[in-house]
Amino acid sequence: MFDTHELGRRPGALQRLDRSVPAPVDLGLDGVIAVPEGSPVELELRLESVMEGVLVTGTARASAAGECVRCLEPLHREVAADFQEMYSYPDTDDRGRHKPADDEDGEGEDIVPLEDGMFDLEPVLRDAVVLALPMQPVCREDCAGLCPDCGLDLNQDPDHHHDAVDIRWAALQGLAGSLGTDEKDNMSGAEPGVDEKQEK
Repeated sequence: MFDTHELGRRPGALQRLDRSVPAPVDLGLDGVIAVPEGSPVELELRLESVMEGVLVTGTARASAAGECVRCLEPLHREVAADFQEMYSYPDTDDRGRHKPADDEDGEGEDIVPLEDGMFDLEPVLRDAVVLALPMQPVCREDCAGLCPDCGLDLNQDPDHHHDAVDIRWAALQGLAGSLGTDEKDNMSGAEPGVDEKQEK
């Protein structure tokens, strides 16, 4: 939670904050890449008092860990995410006017209210960091990945390959092989020819 009381509801008042906070759980893309829980997230914040509330602009920097989607090797990425959010005074509308307690026009559904002058940055931080992370992280742009047949890392052996066999011809090759064997057997057991009889 962050405190805005120093701004004192004075439109135009500014406050700059540099904070290091521990990363919340599941800050990233599940099973792909994420900022480890508890690791430091460096925040640079600019709090500006306006008529409606407090406009928070900032940048978050952290180190994310995951694995390459091609070769499955561990990887680390530095991530920087910019964000901005308006935290409104709970008793004013979007023009800074006093809002009746029974206001049911539905316009306040998207308003993030200040709670006793405090605001929670985690939802905004989470959205910003997740959007800044790569959806398909790779250890390097030219990563060759794994062999689809045996799983060998092709980065270690770029010349690795398997002889392609068309399964449509595999049965015929086996049949041809068996026919060749039968023919040889028949030839070895054939009767002597005319020339052989004459020699005898």
